[in-house]
Amino acid sequence: MANIIYSDVTVNIAKIAKALGHPARLAILKHLSNQSCCYTSDLIKVIPMAQSTISQHLKELKNAGLIVDKVELPKIKYSINKNNWNRAQRLFTTLFNEDFTSISCC
Repeated sequence: MANIIYSDVTVNIAKIAKALGHPARLAILKHLSNQSCCYTSDLIKVIPMAQSTISQHLKELKNAGLIVDKVELPKIKYSINKNNWNRAQRLFTTLFNEDFTSISCC
């Protein structure tokens, strides 16, 4: 089986899509988009999940570069990474404007 080499753009789109692939993460992003920042305890009030579950979702969003955190012991403050969010929007716009009808594989 041949190794497939994917472009950096394709890898980035897949990474972001995976991070967006859970309703709780979308809810977190929606909440953060209406705030300049917030703490995990704030998110627990609006998304009825355990703190550990919220933290796991925050970790996924952070790994995808969609959010940033700032440690303010004993708390961590989260906000949307605006540069990466804008980049993600451009990547998905490019993807959705792609003409897949011209691809023939069968």
